[in-house]
Amino acid sequence: MKKLSDRDKKHIWHPLTQHKLHPTMLAIAKAKGCILTDEDGKEYIDGISSWYTSVYGHCNDFIIERVYAQMQQLDQVVFSGFTHEPAVKLSEELIKILPSNQEKLFFSDNGSTATEIGIKMALQYHFNRGDRRNVLLAFDNAFHGDTFGAMSVSGLSVYNGPFEEFFIAVERVATPTKENISAILEKLENRLQKNDIAGFIYEPLIQGAAAMQMHDPEGLEKILALLKKYGVITVADEVMTGFGKTGKYFASDHLAIQPDVICMSKALTAGMVPMAATSCTQQVYDAFFSTEIAKGLFHGHTYTANPLACTAALAGIELLTSKAMQDNIERVIAAHQKFDVEIKDHPKVARTRQTGTIYALDLAVEMERYGNLRDKLMAHFMSQGVFLRPLGSTIYISAPYVVTNEQLRKIYDSIKAVLALI
Repeated sequence: MKKLSDRDKKHIWHPLTQHKLHPTMLAIAKAKGCILTDEDGKEYIDGISSWYTSVYGHCNDFIIERVYAQMQQLDQVVFSGFTHEPAVKLSEELIKILPSNQEKLFFSDNGSTATEIGIKMALQYHFNRGDRRNVLLAFDNAFHGDTFGAMSVSGLSVYNGPFEEFFIAVERVATPTKENISAILEKLENRLQKNDIAGFIYEPLIQGAAAMQMHDPEGLEKILALLKKYGVITVADEVMTGFGKTGKYFASDHLAIQPDVICMSKALTAGMVPMAATSCTQQVYDAFFSTEIAKGLFHGHTYTANPLACTAALAGIELLTSKAMQDNIERVIAAHQKFDVEIKDHPKVARTRQTGTIYALDLAVEMERYGNLRDKLMAHFMSQGVFLRPLGSTIYISAPYVVTNEQLRKIYDSIKAVLALI
């Protein structure tokens, strides 16, 4: 019988892949904890939690048992006109760990739809109040997903090129530093006088797809405070940063100014099943609460609040808030800090940075985002039994919180070996 990797080529079109250049995919047969095992039995440490999802480890027994029990009770039901215990319980538990101003939750399927809904909330909020605003703000080099609204507010043209003429109106803001914040605020205040900016969507503290670029929290607070003064709806895209990665439950917890809307997915269900949620304040919700049907948020997905996904999310929250998992997070943070001391002054390292369990370093070499050298780096890591996925010249770690010290050391050693090769 043909190998999975060969059978794959016949019908499947993979994401973010130019198949003429990369015709063969690695077939993964199973996963447990931090280990991925391919069809030939070779093991790899998952150094990025499979795109930041499986933060409590793959095939976590605690989550599996909860979801299995739910499968025997209720698997799926339409969420328009119906509700169920897992969704209600999840709303209660999520609100407990979200920033204190969040009151309402709208469920969907993935990170892109979570931000799409946040964008709709910002635009329709003003429309419903008779104050039509049609411009959105977003950071330079932002990434918020691949649906059209999400693409519109994203700034990475490698993803967006053929579609840009169809986008909604978006203007850009530089990410804040101590050096540029005064200029940003002055320019922004002048721009806000037009009263046509509906919302500002941002990745708090860390821009993931922009190669884990980290910005100044104090500057971000000043931007948010100014926007709130002018009634702009602030939308925090916590799809990547949420559920413990920054050392707190959400990146927004590091800030004194809370967002009006929060988008979440990925680690929400611990990588078990797809799901997303968009939360908002009571004030945002109240703009949609009306006897006029057209003022409702007419957005829906077939699998909205799927009971199995809600159950996985509930189990994930229980793990996240446990002392054992919080201790793991602190251990990973400390390990990264120690590694940084080892590596930051290496001549092949241009810059290092860390927020919580996310660690990144820039290589002192010129590289294309999806070029040959990047492919060679990734092949090196895989040959060492480590799954890291460089973003151009940036190597980053976002391993599951249950990663062992030995596994972390193997990840670190594979990075040091790369520095000896380039």
